[in-house]
Amino acid sequence: MLTLPVGCSPAGFFMNESTFNPEQQQKDISSKIVAGLERISEVFKVLLWEKAKLVGLSPIQIQILIFIAFHKQELCNVSHLAKEFNVTKPTISDAVRMLDKKSLITKTFSSSDSRSYSLSLSEKGTEIVAQTYDFSEPLKKQVDDFSTKDLIQLFDVLGQLIYKLNRHGILSVQRTCYGCKFYTKRAGTDYCNLLEKDLVGEDIRLDCPEFEERISHS
Repeated sequence: MLTLPVGCSPAGFFMNESTFNPEQQQKDISSKIVAGLERISEVFKVLLWEKAKLVGLSPIQIQILIFIAFHKQELCNVSHLAKEFNVTKPTISDAVRMLDKKSLITKTFSSSDSRSYSLSLSEKGTEIVAQTYDFSEPLKKQVDDFSTKDLIQLFDVLGQLIYKLNRHGILSVQRTCYGCKFYTKRAGTDYCNLLEKDLVGEDIRLDCPEFEERISHS
């Protein structure tokens, strides 16, 4: 049973435990890190909005176009995009409808289901991607200033965090090595059975084109 400090209301106690309470951050390094990640997420929003205003699209529309540009066609459909960006299918459908209206995408309908289709970029869509794909470059420039050792350590933690968030149902989609059927441990070392090679540090991928989800039998 939880015992509250004398004179402390339940609401006040739990407010004090908030990750966003500076006093809590001083007591708990994990809270500091989560608060830091929240600040970085704001950077992505700001940078994406800046590009969105330049080309007259919404942030999610730009994200969809960039995703289509760099991923295989079987992932470029409404159902998967909804999972990819953690939004509802109607939200993606609305964005796709506007992209189609602006002639930025083309639809390839399934031969077995006339309601199902995959998306690809039109010539105009490719031009928009050429103007927006580098929206995160200001952030990358700052990351580039860190030492190789620091970058490898940070990358390792991020990869494991993404996998854990996916395993706990918080992040819908991940394509890291840790969740792939080709990934295993061999003599204590990360190993890819598809590439037939050890995966050392930065060899681990966050968005692998050959990713196939490992089926858990637990």
